[in-house]
Amino acid sequence: MDRLGCEKTSLNDRLWENAKSIQMALEVAESLDSARESLLAILHDMEDDALCDDLGGDRLEWSVQLQSIQTLKGFLSLENEAIAGMSTLQVLWDLATEKKQMESVAGFTDELSHLFKAMRGESGMGRGWLAKDSDFAEHYFEDLPQTGRRAAVRRSRFLDEMAERVNQRVDEYPCGLDETLAREREANRKRICEYYGASAQDWSNWLWQARHVLKGLDGFNILRKLVPLRPKEATAVHEAVRSGVPWGITPYYLSLFDFNSSSREFDEQVRSQVMPPLHLVRSMIEHQIDRGTALDFMHEHDTSPMDRITRRYPHVAILKVCGTCPQICTYCQRNWEIDDAMMWERLPAEQDLDPALDWFAQHPAISDVLITGGDPLILSDDVLFHVLDRIANMSHVRHVRIGTRVPVTLPMRVTPEFVDRLASYVQPGERNLSLVTHVESGCEITPELAHAVARLKSRGISVFNQLVFTFQTSRRFQNMATRIALNRVGITPYYTFYPKGKAEHRDYLVPIARILQERKEEARLLPGIFRMDEPVFNVPRLGKHHLRAGQDREWIAVRSDGKRVYLIHPWEKGIAPVSPWVHVDVSIRDYLQRMETWGEDPDDYDSIWYYI
Repeated sequence: MDRLGCEKTSLNDRLWENAKSIQMALEVAESLDSARESLLAILHDMEDDALCDDLGGDRLEWSVQLQSIQTLKGFLSLENEAIAGMSTLQVLWDLATEKKQMESVAGFTDELSHLFKAMRGESGMGRGWLAKDSDFAEHYFEDLPQTGRRAAVRRSRFLDEMAERVNQRVDEYPCGLDETLAREREANRKRICEYYGASAQDWSNWLWQARHVLKGLDGFNILRKLVPLRPKEATAVHEAVRSGVPWGITPYYLSLFDFNSSSREFDEQVRSQVMPPLHLVRSMIEHQIDRGTALDFMHEHDTSPMDRITRRYPHVAILKVCGTCPQICTYCQRNWEIDDAMMWERLPAEQDLDPALDWFAQHPAISDVLITGGDPLILSDDVLFHVLDRIANMSHVRHVRIGTRVPVTLPMRVTPEFVDRLASYVQPGERNLSLVTHVESGCEITPELAHAVARLKSRGISVFNQLVFTFQTSRRFQNMATRIALNRVGITPYYTFYPKGKAEHRDYLVPIARILQERKEEARLLPGIFRMDEPVFNVPRLGKHHLRAGQDREWIAVRSDGKRVYLIHPWEKGIAPVSPWVHVDVSIRDYLQRMETWGEDPDDYDSIWYYI
């Protein structure tokens, strides 16, 4: 039996031990309607009891209890069943009457057993993980003075203990600024230069880097010569390049790999950015003909008033200036229109961009322009600065953002001369220019990136970060370590994205509950300036939904495979009548099982079930 429990008797015990009255009501119900009626009566009584009972002053546990009762009542709604396309009650009834076997719906039973536990006021959320795991914390809370210097001293001692425990967890994740890791990357750089017969001057030239991006069969062969690969990694990349699936790595980013081992023990986050899983590659191959529609999760075709432009909000629009990047992120949102890494022939001339720029000039409501692609910073200086010149002449544009991963993949592009040109578009009080980059882990924060960011900030150009909360970056305290590393180099956290819920990206997806848990139990421990990022979910056609706002989503069902079904309210809620979006989430059980194969303790994530 695994740590999460697979035996039928164990699943049965866990499901019903906190819900005997529900089990009995379901067993005797003669129809689904009578089962619904009986459960609603039980839940109404439980809610009344909770409102009248005294939980010993544990108001937080009481709050979780009420929320859980109301959640199960929501599952019984006929409207929610219609929206979800299934009945959570039906699955429960089938289990109670043994029409369905426990082991076939293990994820479902895990979800409901935790919900039943919370309904009894026994989630443990009121105590918190630190009090549960720390003898010091238990002692601290037993006899705590409430006022005066003595209370302050005791609390300070407790906070020291908390900080020490948190620092131990954060230190498990390396930063590219650490001396040992920096030395290893320097050795990797020398090995790459030796292979190419390149000088240190070549290495520091972004055009040399761009011309030597590893892509296609030649790039795959070079990769195999320089870096040890797992058989699955080699198979996936080989199938990708053979079938024309986008793949590519800059020599600089390759130097961040572990050149001594394919274990991924020290470079998991780096490799996961550019080494595609086999499922992703085969999904891309399957949709090579129809990928323009099948893989366009955000429905950009429906939000593009003309070529190169996407608009989802009143005051901001996207300008896509190119369709290629120095390297390919494996979970790219726009994999439906990116054909390969560093395709020089796909870089536009000035006149190619003028029609889209004319559109911006004709739309004075747009005050914020997001220049993206592909990656805009691989454009020639002439073309990039032509775009910025045109925008600078639009008095209604007050802010320009450049969405780019160049500081992470090609930091040598950010030269002093280049930054001087960019800075010329900053007009205090009139117009700002900022870079929004994409750092996924502290491993990507290197001395080269630090110097690039310092140049930008010294000239009044802000640098923000958008982090995609993938499975590979979702371990306990991992993103806390990343935020600390970002702060070290002056990058401000901006957004934390739920990955686009695309079928080909299944290896990267996490439960929404894990993002909420990370925000409350880990990020919250940091100073406010370290955690300015907002957790968001991108709703197709509509745009960013703020996950932190619990009133903007409803948990409406649990499928038999353990996947939660959410109704995501649009950002227009309260502004305009726009329909919500139905989202089928990742099974928490499946997520924790994957974490366990990584050596993580599922018990360390136990409160995840109670983030609704």
